[in-house]
Amino acid sequence: MFVKVKRVCALLAAVLLLNTFLALVQPPVASAAETQTTELELQASSAILMEAGTGQILYEYNADKALPPASMAKMMTEYLVMEAIESGKLQMNQTINTSEAAADAIGSGQLLALNEQATVDNMFAAMSIYSANDATIALAEAVAGSEENFAKLMNEKAKEFGLSPEAHFINSTGLGRADMGKHAPTELQGETLLTAKDAAIIAYHLINDHKNVLEYTKTPSRKFREKDKDPMINWNWMLAANKSTRNFAKYAFEGLDGLKTGHTNEAGYCFTGTAERNGMRLISVVMGTGMGPKGKEEARFIETAKLLNYGFNNFETKSVLTAKAEIDSLKTVNIKKGVQLEVPVVTQTGLNLIVKKGTPADQFQVTTEVVEESKRIAPIEKGQVVGVAKVNYQNKEYSVNLITTDPVEKAGWFRLFFRAIKEFFVDTFTGAKSS
Repeated sequence: MFVKVKRVCALLAAVLLLNTFLALVQPPVASAAETQTTELELQASSAILMEAGTGQILYEYNADKALPPASMAKMMTEYLVMEAIESGKLQMNQTINTSEAAADAIGSGQLLALNEQATVDNMFAAMSIYSANDATIALAEAVAGSEENFAKLMNEKAKEFGLSPEAHFINSTGLGRADMGKHAPTELQGETLLTAKDAAIIAYHLINDHKNVLEYTKTPSRKFREKDKDPMINWNWMLAANKSTRNFAKYAFEGLDGLKTGHTNEAGYCFTGTAERNGMRLISVVMGTGMGPKGKEEARFIETAKLLNYGFNNFETKSVLTAKAEIDSLKTVNIKKGVQLEVPVVTQTGLNLIVKKGTPADQFQVTTEVVEESKRIAPIEKGQVVGVAKVNYQNKEYSVNLITTDPVEKAGWFRLFFRAIKEFFVDTFTGAKSS
């Protein structure tokens, strides 16, 4: 008996010793966030991944840190120029002049001579394909009279978009104040700053409000003038159209058609990308890649590929609610003073969410509410909003209106009179029975 006890104790000691050894040699289990960061291994100062339809953020790293965005600032310029074209203030075939400030601009571009004229279409192509600073300034001046006035419009739009308090523009290009020389703004102070989240939000609005911008940004190359010997080559090496281009084929990314590169010594290499696959469009932003004297331009594309692959490999579009469909918990809504006392209701629109692949249905909690009684008095029109369906997913709430499937006419006084008598006797009987 004593020998058996000794054997058991020895066995237990061996097990404890083995567990201690394993604890020492095995790394601790990482949290979900740590695992995500480790898997991506991003080499960037900040980054974000957003779904372009819903604005859902799928991944972020230092996304609220304000940094120089370099030419990614031109996305806001593109938005405002597109807005001016849509309003009729500018026409695509309209020619605009090259001012001294535009002709003097350093950096990418340097296509335009003083007082040279070109169409808005060509200027916009130079800005979005070749990141031309001279064309960008010329467009800004055409919209607002001066680049500084245009930058003020950029700051107003930033507030309208709900960008971070740190978001600030001093020019249309993203160049630093020192690079602007004598053309630097006098009323706007500081430097242009954006967070990665700010850049993603601008891209979100640009794509959703002016999707035709992608017709420019997806173009691999284009001549500025027909007589030019060489075309403008798109700085975006990741374009899907580059898959057959010898120099850029290894960077080409399926479905990628934009959006804006950027580079200065202060900003490093930056890139706001967008790609669409299987009906899902993603927006990615990386800032501060390839920093330092040995930093390489390809860094921004390598890091972007990590982000986009993470998104497309791990997320999918989930149809949570279907348009014009019943909700089990609220199939009808009561109506006051109507010929009918209730009316069937359905969802006004559908609701699609971007979720981790394989997310079970019980993760989406659906509740319903009806509008106040004063808004449910006949006559009721077909398609009138009488309630709302709310979906809670990961502590965020999404809403879809509930609308009537049929009209409800107002009941005549005779019907309402006898209905009131009936309700009176029902209430009296119920009260007497309960007492």
